[in-house]
Amino acid sequence: MLLLRCPLLLLLLLPPDSRPQKLPTRDEELFQMQIRDKAFFHDSSVIPDGAEISSYLFRDTPKRYFFVVEEDNTPLAVTVTPCDAPLEWKLSVQELPEEASGEGSGDPEPLEQQKQQITSEEGTELFSYKGNDVEYFVSSSSPSGLYQLDLLSTEKDTHFKVYATTTPESDQPYPELPYDPRIDVTSLGRTTVTLAWKPSPTASLLRQPIQYCIVINKEHNFKSLCAVEAKLSSDDAFMMAPKPGLDFSPFDFAHFGFPADSGKERGFLKSSKFGRQMSPKPRVDLQRICIGNKNIFTVSDLKPDTQYYFDMFAVNTNTNMSTAYVGTFARTKEEAKQKTVELKDGKVTDVFIKRKGAKFLRFAPVSSHQKVTFSVHSCLDAVQIQVRRDGKLLLSQSAEGVRQFQLRGKAKAKYLIRLKGSKKGASMLKILATSRPNKQSFPSLPEDTRIKAFDKLRTCSSVTVAWLGTQERNKFCIYKREVDDNYNEEQKKREQNQCLGPDTRKKSEKVLCKYFHSQNIQKAVTTETIRGLQPGKSYLLDVYVIGHGGHSVKYQSKLVKTRKFC
Repeated sequence: MLLLRCPLLLLLLLPPDSRPQKLPTRDEELFQMQIRDKAFFHDSSVIPDGAEISSYLFRDTPKRYFFVVEEDNTPLAVTVTPCDAPLEWKLSVQELPEEASGEGSGDPEPLEQQKQQITSEEGTELFSYKGNDVEYFVSSSSPSGLYQLDLLSTEKDTHFKVYATTTPESDQPYPELPYDPRIDVTSLGRTTVTLAWKPSPTASLLRQPIQYCIVINKEHNFKSLCAVEAKLSSDDAFMMAPKPGLDFSPFDFAHFGFPADSGKERGFLKSSKFGRQMSPKPRVDLQRICIGNKNIFTVSDLKPDTQYYFDMFAVNTNTNMSTAYVGTFARTKEEAKQKTVELKDGKVTDVFIKRKGAKFLRFAPVSSHQKVTFSVHSCLDAVQIQVRRDGKLLLSQSAEGVRQFQLRGKAKAKYLIRLKGSKKGASMLKILATSRPNKQSFPSLPEDTRIKAFDKLRTCSSVTVAWLGTQERNKFCIYKREVDDNYNEEQKKREQNQCLGPDTRKKSEKVLCKYFHSQNIQKAVTTETIRGLQPGKSYLLDVYVIGHGGHSVKYQSKLVKTRKFC
């Protein structure tokens, strides 16, 4: 029987005349009480029977754990799980010490001498391993003795887990893997990957509660869920580590021949929290998804033409212990190559972009040029524009309404323009590229394109409105349309396509056209009274400014209503 409880090691270290001739077997009721109290084994040097412990190693600082097997021919299983660094570990056994003679005097040996007798002798090595795999030592018949587990990390400070049991057949805390533990990629898209795997026999045969957790990242496969958790923690969980020299607990002192208050004298027991506590910060390149007991899942929202690594862990929800399937990797499909639209110098091009989509345009001036101008007229929501010259990024901005970008030219240069649409819906825009500085197709606009209505000048048959102009002489046309009384802002918003010009309006809706400008930008304001309206009726007013090239831009629509009684 494996005795990994703390009181046993204390019995080993007590004077010979104070301990019984035979070590007792495991008191199951007491053992269950002890393993429920996680603090009981925290940072202890004794491994409990049938419970997984978590601990921490400082780089190049070995750590030793003990447990006792009382009887010969006892089954034994030991599992060591490295978390975020490879480990070197060794399992050895030495005979239990005989009762001391006290140099023939019959007096018991001092506690310190007994402790040294147990721990200083080199035992018989049973197993050793070096690496970052989850590794096991399993024996159906182990000799009695004091077992020592020595661990060392030579790379960096790291977490690890240890599990040992003398009843491996009945315990089975780790989910069992199927005969084929691989993850299959059943479907591959530009942004999705579908995975399938065979269920764990622990769930299908033993009917134990199992859930599956998928881990997705772009770097490498993981060999344990412990390694994933270490990666997800801030600073690789280093800030959660105990401080050097304080890696003890009251249990260590009380059960290795030291008085229980030794730690207090040194200030070791003032707090159970060592080091600064920092909340974990999930990293964007690593994602963990637990999906219940399904054995097929589609991972979505991936990037096209990107390699991802996929790991699957079966987790026993009763014990919270897990087993890793054989991980896999896959590269998502490339984005469909889009046709690049050629822009002609000085000619306006209409562009339509799907929601969240993008379009690529190319501009190659035929002659040498000192400057190149890109004019963008976004018909609906703002769009993102990027301009590269011979691969070098020159411009990356958001464009709303009419925007003009002037860039320094270069002989024989070629320009690649990337237009990205809105997340809200489809985008429409007009774009003009030119190497001739005086070629302007879009009219200039003021910063404020709203139409203002004067409530005090409103009558039963007329309304008076005003709008801003610019220093450039342009043609302005105003149109009216009668609408229902329940016409609202949402309907008006749907009609805010600034690229629809006066040519789409009925002739009966036209009020007038006039030219207007002012050298003093502060005085660039014009007013107009619209007559011949019906009492108590609602009208939608639109103002269009028309540039020298014939292209128009619509101001923001204005909803007005005449007085019902005058």
